[in-house]
Amino acid sequence: MNFFIDTANLEDIAEAQAFGILDGVTTNPSLMAKEGITGDDNIIAHYKKICEIVEGNVSAEVISTDFEDMVKEGEALAGLNSQIVVKLPLIADGIKACKYFSGQGIKTNMTLVFSAGQALLAAKVGATYVSPFLGRLDDVSTDGLHLISEIRQIYDNYGFETQILAASIRHTMHVIHCAKIGSDIMTGPLSSIKDLLKHPLTDIGLAKFLEDYKKGN
Repeated sequence: MNFFIDTANLEDIAEAQAFGILDGVTTNPSLMAKEGITGDDNIIAHYKKICEIVEGNVSAEVISTDFEDMVKEGEALAGLNSQIVVKLPLIADGIKACKYFSGQGIKTNMTLVFSAGQALLAAKVGATYVSPFLGRLDDVSTDGLHLISEIRQIYDNYGFETQILAASIRHTMHVIHCAKIGSDIMTGPLSSIKDLLKHPLTDIGLAKFLEDYKKGN
């Protein structure tokens, strides 16, 4: 399972990279705004900074909602760095744009996926990644993990190469359950990854080892 971090915060990205487990980054307009990054020129510059920090793919989301503008914007983003993945909303023109980019060899991430049918369409047009938002489904009393399971079964049935990128991860158990189901990737805040380290018995055991060592010296 690959670990992506879902943020535009450069310090968090650098920490995750230094941690040695980072495989990529996902961003969106909301995350950019959270960091005070607004305006096209500033957003482009920020994407470049992220690509300088990480070694893996970086999803950069288009703002446009019609096919022609998605293509224009997506090509400009893809031209920034070979690491850039063009992130498209799963709407009709987004599907059309994904098909176009697939034909051009440009990596894509179909986002805002909330059903197995949407994920099937994304795979049919050759999306590199599909991003089901399991946390947001959980927020409305729907089983987001069940959706991941459905997509996994469909993709395995037909040998689709589109990778499942479990998005809207909220906590460590989301990560564990997605790994058990077979999600190819998770993306979430740095805390959802770092918290995998935590276990009280690890802390107790380490304290005991150090205590016993000090007694012998």
